[in-house]
Amino acid sequence: MPSERSQRFDHKTSVLSSRQMGWNGILVEQHQHSTTPGETAEGELPALSNHWLILPLQHPTHFHLRSDDRLHETIFQNGDSLLVPAGKPIYWRCSTSHLFETKLHIHLQPGLVKQVAQASEINTKRVELTNHFARQDLNLQYIAMLLLAEMRSDGMMGRLYIESLTQALTIHLLRHYSEVAQIITPENRSLTRTQLQQAIDYIHTHLNQDLSLAELASVINISPTYFANLFKQAMGISPHQYVIQQRVEQAKVMLSKTDLAIADIALQVGFSSQSHLTQHFKRFTGMTPRQVR
Repeated sequence: MPSERSQRFDHKTSVLSSRQMGWNGILVEQHQHSTTPGETAEGELPALSNHWLILPLQHPTHFHLRSDDRLHETIFQNGDSLLVPAGKPIYWRCSTSHLFETKLHIHLQPGLVKQVAQASEINTKRVELTNHFARQDLNLQYIAMLLLAEMRSDGMMGRLYIESLTQALTIHLLRHYSEVAQIITPENRSLTRTQLQQAIDYIHTHLNQDLSLAELASVINISPTYFANLFKQAMGISPHQYVIQQRVEQAKVMLSKTDLAIADIALQVGFSSQSHLTQHFKRFTGMTPRQVR
């Protein structure tokens, strides 16, 4: 357990959390640690029920960690990541020269990881992530920053977007942070023409709603992760990208054929605001909605 001195040294405050956003299988939090420069904090964590990913967002920290009877020591800095798998107790000790430390914490439920592994053609009898310490990983950092941005925007992009990011993060961890995972090539597995059309028809009918992978997958009675993979295989883009594309197309039609305010059009096609519509409209068309009208 941390000493009394350690507890004074490191006081953690949750600055932002996705806890109230209802994200499936993932919890994202930004923590700020108030510290006493030059002193050392230490502690022991029991085995956790979820996989825990930590990324520093500001200053470097001198960090020691012991897990699986191995001692690691490094300077933990921006761009690094620490993965503590579920069920793995750890001991840590760190020191810093700064008054405040800000870190991003991502918690993944093992059940979700196992589901994604099975649906992503990862051939493993046992889904087991392994501890990785202070590892530079630009792809992981990119996904984590997208998750942080979505949390800061209060979930502006919707459930389908965060579920796509969660799946991308999980697949990345399985491919690069697991000793037993191995990707195999699926054979003769694809959506039928009828299944694909059913999914597309549902998307167009409910374009103005906050769609989710689970909702779309239920239309053709397959798992959300299978649906995401097979839809992208069939269409060349992810379900989230397709939904955004179709919302922009519908907005173009409404801009040319109605006198509705742009803000009203944005809501009717499923964007959270006029600025959200403008952001994606310009990305797809090179123009703003106002320029088209």
